[in-house]
Amino acid sequence: MTEPVLTIGGPPGSGKSTAGRALAAQLGLEFVSAGELFRASAKQRGITLAELGTLAEADPTIDLGLDAEMVRLASPTRLLDGRLTGPLLRRRGLPNRYVVVTAEERTRWERLARRDGGTVDDVGRATRDREASERARYLRYYGIDLEKETPDLTVDSTHAPPDDVVRAIAEFLARPRTP
Repeated sequence: MTEPVLTIGGPPGSGKSTAGRALAAQLGLEFVSAGELFRASAKQRGITLAELGTLAEADPTIDLGLDAEMVRLASPTRLLDGRLTGPLLRRRGLPNRYVVVTAEERTRWERLARRDGGTVDDVGRATRDREASERARYLRYYGIDLEKETPDLTVDSTHAPPDDVVRAIAEFLARPRTP
């Protein structure tokens, strides 16, 4: 594979999936979301996303299997949405354009509360717990600390509508790559 895979990451509620889905449609790429695969696994097991996260802390095969599937799906014909996907592909020597969509913490919590229900404060506590669990697992399994990774582009969606986020990413992708 010589063409880079487009990967999009960012914290929960940042707008990465919304932007990724729209960008994939615009570029004619298949959209694959690690988060959706994780949610589907939870549903298949009849447990909540939080319960699957707790289970994954004790059972490495949950994360390792999902991550292996994302690596297997890496192709220039797909946009891969996952917090860990870009850095993981880099570690595996697979060329990719690693874009991160971020937003202020409170904004992310508000978005998640609107999407999933619950109070902003409850969602905030649950999101912090989830992020801490994922961070520990990424470090343990791969030695990856997302806070120390350098994306090719970071877009802050705090005050930007999804169309502006997509436009910023598309403009970045249209620029010639520098080695």
